[in-house]
Amino acid sequence: MLKRRTLLASAAIGALPLTAVPAFAQSDKSSMVLGMTLEPPGLDPTANAAAAIGEVVLYNVLETLTKIHADGKVTPLLAESWEVSPDLKTYTFKLRRGVKFQNGEPFNAQAVKFSFDRAGGEKSTNKDKRTYAKLSTQVADDYTVVLINKEIDPNLPFLLGQPTAVIVEPKSVDTNATQPVGTGPYKLQNWVKGSSLVLTAWDGFRNPSSIKLKRVTFRFISDSAAQASALLAGDVDAFPRFTTRAVPQFQNNPRYQVILGGSRAKTIMSINNRKKPLDDVRVRRAIAAAIDRKAVIAGAADGFGVPIGSHYVPDAAGYVDTTGINPFDPEKAKKLLAEAGVKTPLELTMTLPPPPYARQGGEVIAAMLAKVGIVVKLQNVEWAQWLSGTYGGAHNYDLTIVSHVEPFDLDNYTKPDYYWGYDSKAFRDLYDKIMTTANEAERNKLLGDAQRMIATDSVNAFLYQPQFPTVAKKGVKGLWTAMPIFCNDLSSMSW
Repeated sequence: MLKRRTLLASAAIGALPLTAVPAFAQSDKSSMVLGMTLEPPGLDPTANAAAAIGEVVLYNVLETLTKIHADGKVTPLLAESWEVSPDLKTYTFKLRRGVKFQNGEPFNAQAVKFSFDRAGGEKSTNKDKRTYAKLSTQVADDYTVVLINKEIDPNLPFLLGQPTAVIVEPKSVDTNATQPVGTGPYKLQNWVKGSSLVLTAWDGFRNPSSIKLKRVTFRFISDSAAQASALLAGDVDAFPRFTTRAVPQFQNNPRYQVILGGSRAKTIMSINNRKKPLDDVRVRRAIAAAIDRKAVIAGAADGFGVPIGSHYVPDAAGYVDTTGINPFDPEKAKKLLAEAGVKTPLELTMTLPPPPYARQGGEVIAAMLAKVGIVVKLQNVEWAQWLSGTYGGAHNYDLTIVSHVEPFDLDNYTKPDYYWGYDSKAFRDLYDKIMTTANEAERNKLLGDAQRMIATDSVNAFLYQPQFPTVAKKGVKGLWTAMPIFCNDLSSMSW
């Protein structure tokens, strides 16, 4: 079984003076209110890439064959066990018996096959479609599923515990975005768009006595100052991935607990490699050389971050330190621009989604780029605009800042049509070799080579690994101390 730790994303910013805080007497031990920065655009993680969807539904409403825990361990969930063939390509899963979906339909091997075939099918809008398209799913009997992968993927058990791998009930797929039907311990009770969402314990769950919280409310609070106010007023019990700048006022307050979770997210400034003059590696290297990562961490993440030089973070398998490949060097940046024949001022647009780390990071980086002759116009957009115009569609942008939260996403650099438009046969060949190498030590060495190649090609400006705090009332138990995926595992929480 694989041991993996990983990710997170989005931070918020803003601070309030510490005011008198009421003593919290939690009379209702069966309910809890969680804060979230972003509201999910829907509740079907197989149809939309937004990480906020998994924060609400994963393991709570919709379940997966495997389960990822805070420490990165992977254990069975809807599967009872699995075996791997000697060539590491065939996985045989024994499924849990007696499980039903919330609409009364049985969970079985046919539902698993339907879910994975759909996820990898031609009409799939699943963010990880390529992963599932490589899987051949065979039903051995009602409670045995055989997955045959076209290539070795040592991370498959972990990937099958992510939001995109949820097992769906075939009759419900068209309405899961608004009325998700799963096998999990909670059902959707109410969703007031723009405000809150309520999950209540499902009495048909296979082990109802294990669920201590009968009602959980998610409150969507994007404003950083309002997040702190909600905690101080007692309106929110816990706020995972909380506003970083407001943390100090809670750290020495005995009524609260502050948890600093490890992260494998990568906050980067993506560069549109398709556009001139950004298609010139010298220009991309100049942009990277103009950026002081430590100053970005201080200005955009309030110091909650570690510099990275590639699309990879410390503690991940095969990590190598690549921050020295494109170090902060403004004079070198000017020389590279001149070598590329770029006449300054070079005017670019930076498209920024809503999270404060992006908006504030944009301001910090724009000031740095101005010093080497790159004039950046900041364009703030909402998530829907970013997803359709920057990430998707025509990829109409020059620069953008976003935190990539997926734990194993180097494969995005193998996709020429991905939003940053990196087209390298050398990298695709190297990645293919990584994914077909069974020996872990050799695979880790190749992962180091991949990190160096991306850094040398300066595909993007790699900024930092974010570290995100959780702030909660003292009485809240079961909060994750690390965040390998975006998830609020309600089954582990209690008072």
